[in-house]
Amino acid sequence: MNALTTPQTVTHTPQTTAAATAPKPSRAEAEAAVRTLLRWAGDDPTREGLIDTPARVTRAFEEWFAGYEIDPREMLQRTFEETDGYDEMVLLRDIRFESYCEHHMAPIIGKAHIAYLPKNRVVGISKLARVVEVFAKRLQIQEKMTSQVANVLDEVLQPLGVAVVIEAQHQCMTTRGVHKPGVAMVTSRMLGAFRSNIETRREFLALIAQPGLGSSAV
Repeated sequence: MNALTTPQTVTHTPQTTAAATAPKPSRAEAEAAVRTLLRWAGDDPTREGLIDTPARVTRAFEEWFAGYEIDPREMLQRTFEETDGYDEMVLLRDIRFESYCEHHMAPIIGKAHIAYLPKNRVVGISKLARVVEVFAKRLQIQEKMTSQVANVLDEVLQPLGVAVVIEAQHQCMTTRGVHKPGVAMVTSRMLGAFRSNIETRREFLALIAQPGLGSSAV
C-alpha cells in the first residue's frame, strides 16, 4: 500500500516518560558515561586522541538533541490574519533535517514537505521549518516525527487541513544490520481536507513531486 496515496490513521498520544520527572544527569555524569562506552568499545579514554572526547560528545549531544528544550506550540503562536482572504494551499517543501534513530542512535537524514490550508490565519514560513527542526532534534522514529509535525500544526493553527510527507535515509540500515545504502523511507500524515478531499491531496503530492521547485535562489 502506497503511503503517499493512501494515508494511514495515526493516533496522537502525548509522550510521557520517566525522564520527564527524573533529575537530569550532570555534565560530569554524562562525560563519565562516554568514557565507559569508550572503554567498552576497547579503547583507552585517557590516551591523547580521546582525552577530550567525552566533553566534545556531551556538547554535541546538546546540539543534536536541543529539541527537548523547545515547545513547538510556542513558536507557532504568532500568526497573521491580514491575508486578503487567502485560502489556498501554503506549501514549504524540501526542508532538510538531521535526526537520530531512537533504536540505535544512528543518523536519519532527509527532507520534509509541509502544507496547510489556512482558515483564518497564516504563520511565518520559517516557523514551519523550525517545527521540523524541533522534532528532528530528538530521538525519533520517522513515523512518529511525521505525525508530531502534522498534529502540532493542526492543533495550533486550526487550519482546514494539514499535509506532511517525510523522505529520509536511515543510517541504522546503511552502516549496520542489512547494510543497504541508498534506500529511502517515505511517510505521510494527512489531516482535514488533505484526507477527505482527494483532489486537494493530489495537488499537494503533485507539487512536491515537481523537479526543480525550490532550487532557485531566494
